[in-house]
Amino acid sequence: MSKSFILGTFFIFLFTLATAQVQKEMTPPYNIKTVTFVKNNENVVPVFELGSSFEFQFDDLFGNEANYYYEIIHCDYNWIPSNIPKNEYLRGFDNQRIQNYSNSFNTLQLYSHYNLSIPNQFTLQLRLSGNYILKILNDDKEVIFSRKFRIYEDIASVPLQIKRARNISVVEYKHNLDFAIKSQNLIFQNPLKNINVVLIQNGNFNTEIKNIKPQYTIGNDLIYKYDIETQFWAGNEFLYFENKDIRVANNNVARVDASTDIYNCLLYTNNARRNFPYTLFQDINGNFVIKNTNATNNDIEADYAWVYFSLSAPAYRLDKGIYVSGMFNNYSLSPENKMDYNEKKGIYEKAILIKQGFTNYNYVIADNKGVIDNENAIDGNFYQTENEYTVLVYYKENTGRYDRIIGKGTANSLNIIN
Repeated sequence: MSKSFILGTFFIFLFTLATAQVQKEMTPPYNIKTVTFVKNNENVVPVFELGSSFEFQFDDLFGNEANYYYEIIHCDYNWIPSNIPKNEYLRGFDNQRIQNYSNSFNTLQLYSHYNLSIPNQFTLQLRLSGNYILKILNDDKEVIFSRKFRIYEDIASVPLQIKRARNISVVEYKHNLDFAIKSQNLIFQNPLKNINVVLIQNGNFNTEIKNIKPQYTIGNDLIYKYDIETQFWAGNEFLYFENKDIRVANNNVARVDASTDIYNCLLYTNNARRNFPYTLFQDINGNFVIKNTNATNNDIEADYAWVYFSLSAPAYRLDKGIYVSGMFNNYSLSPENKMDYNEKKGIYEKAILIKQGFTNYNYVIADNKGVIDNENAIDGNFYQTENEYTVLVYYKENTGRYDRIIGKGTANSLNIIN
């Protein structure tokens, strides 16, 4: 066997190993803000039906109309790039420059707003369902940040019910998901091996539950009625602030400081709600709305402000960190969202640059590895909490080449049953 053949085989092995790595979302750099998927002019959880259209938007605070490119990668259930050739899952081309962008207008914080529509004139169609990761690259074709999204087919129904936990020790604190998978179009082959599910709470991909197999079958129906495996900590309602008129102290904004280059919105100090009774108030399940009451185009006329969060939680002087979290920052546990303890005031504080509007947020405890401590949540866990749940069904036939998403089920815990 020749030395060149051995070296060639070795390099092919290395290349295969490199391309088979699990794809993780890359946190944007400081200058990239308000990264979101948009459908029907609303920020949405990135789960889309095959054949539908959506938009991907973000702002660049440098405001210099920089060139950004995008790449779309199809992945399997575990977010490892699939072996499907790109021309099979994508009709058209990616690695194209994002051409739809415009600069902010009448704002103190300058920025360039980018809007990538899918499909577009280059990327004509996503042909397959499954997991995808969207990468944004600069002129040097370096990946600046990335986001996951999912495409599903509507060929299986997923009736879903939210129930209280069956084990008494957590009956006041958890939600249990009971669901089934039904299809008149598919005969499930070896469901214990070929069927996978993902359970999502409030669009947070970081806390999703995976690798749950069907408990039993009735005919072609797959039944999931677990006691423990499909439970989420219920949490509490999201907190919120509103600064649609950025110059005025509004809902939960204690004071506005206009003495610096851009506005500063100082929020009222939140108290840890763990030991308080549950109180119902409306939220949007972690989402956010970009809005300037005096604007006609919120994409480029909404301004940015430093939002000062403060939390009184004297019982939580732990080794773990406390983070400000929500869809506005992709539930990211990055240093930019980690609170600092102010010894003099005895409270946790953090200032985050956020685009104006209506923003849901909560406080999350996590260790330095990003493991979230939901059991000891700052604001407690209450079964009465209203949460939005999604179940996605993955199916890979015996001869299948990729993990299809064949169905989606949704339910809200407002309709919780015992």
